[in-house]
Amino acid sequence: MIRKILIANRGEIAVRVIRACKEMGIKTVAVYSTADKEALHVELADESVCIGGPRARDSYLNMSNIISAATLTGCDAIHPGFGFLSENSKFARLVKKCGLEFIGPSPDVIDKMGNKSEARKIMIKAKVPVVPGSKGVVSSVEEGLKIADSIGYPVLIKASNGGGGKGMRIADSHDTFSDAFYTAKAEAKANFGDDDVYVEKVIVNPKHVEVQIVGDKHGNVCHLFERDCSIQRRRQKMMEEAPCFILSEKCKKSLYEDALKASRAVKYDSVGTIEFLVDKDENYYFIEMNTRIQVEHPISEIISGVDIVKTQIRIAMGLKLQFSQEDLHVNGYALECRINAEDIKHDFAPCPGKIEFMHLPGGNGIRIDSACYSGYEISPYYDSMILKIICYAPTRLEVIRKMRRALEELIIDGVNTNTDYLYWILHSPAFIGGSYNTGFIEKFQKEINDGARQLYREEE
Repeated sequence: MIRKILIANRGEIAVRVIRACKEMGIKTVAVYSTADKEALHVELADESVCIGGPRARDSYLNMSNIISAATLTGCDAIHPGFGFLSENSKFARLVKKCGLEFIGPSPDVIDKMGNKSEARKIMIKAKVPVVPGSKGVVSSVEEGLKIADSIGYPVLIKASNGGGGKGMRIADSHDTFSDAFYTAKAEAKANFGDDDVYVEKVIVNPKHVEVQIVGDKHGNVCHLFERDCSIQRRRQKMMEEAPCFILSEKCKKSLYEDALKASRAVKYDSVGTIEFLVDKDENYYFIEMNTRIQVEHPISEIISGVDIVKTQIRIAMGLKLQFSQEDLHVNGYALECRINAEDIKHDFAPCPGKIEFMHLPGGNGIRIDSACYSGYEISPYYDSMILKIICYAPTRLEVIRKMRRALEELIIDGVNTNTDYLYWILHSPAFIGGSYNTGFIEKFQKEINDGARQLYREEE
């Protein structure tokens, strides 16, 4: 049994894990950088340890300091949250080598699914549809050109070990391929430590749909239905909903089956997400698996009734899933908005600073996940997310109206946020109809910007 967990993360996910542990009777240890000494997760944990300076490489990415903190405080396990070291197989192996439990999948699974070109090979073997492209890493520009010319343009050059939209470049033609190829490799090297890339065809303006998976160490695996994550700006998610409103039941059933097939192919033993692109004709393609909990996990929790963090911890203890697929049913609709400290009038530039005052929305069907408070200083060193608003309602139209009301109630003084931008999206006919795709922001950019600026003027 796990009695004490160190949370190797910060912000709202650290707070989320600490709360789950408290409800399970598990002691917690928070780690923090010098920039986070007054952070909420530090105050909520039973113990806390400073692990380095403000830069992530000196603290939240410092493996030896994190593991030392865990052993010195008598922890049984480490929960990595999302981001930072959550999908780092080297870290997972070090945790296990030190006699601690890594709350996530096995290091071998992280290796297999973390390398996107290797994951493609596994999915092809498992007969899960993948985007047409290279079978593995593309070692030269000549090889890449041959593949791109055969599958047709536009193509996407992607970092094999990438994520977060980094190490990705689109080539619209044979003539632009070389520049895109070398730029993607350079960015991959700078962000992920190696320059391996692969090539795949661009599916123009698809839906980005992901299936939440949970699997235990006894071979049981279930899905918690799907999320629509198509509202993206520069490949960064802004808003998510569950379930996907526009997909047919036939398509959803097929997605679930292939997501389970993908999970079984690697003997998946934690919580994770299988991500797909779905075109206008409901053809879908596997793009990657995230071997960790995700930012948008709350909307899957709400519609399925499963506490994903507690389930993740139970799986790490070696316990079987407490439910079967037959026990799970979709219950209503959930919507999540990510509120970031950004200046939408200046190309969404990060807006660090002190939150002078913050009032949070409430009421039936509204959940707030946050680590911020009035007087909190948003650091320039980390992600700019302030909070997530998660709304639930029996119907999709009701949940949209509830989210509008929640954004109207939200007050954050001291820093600029993207609240007005999200509020305007919630009034777009294309969004309300559910027919939007990953090209939504680009298509309606002017309309959204004009609407958001008008809201600014009204507030001023």
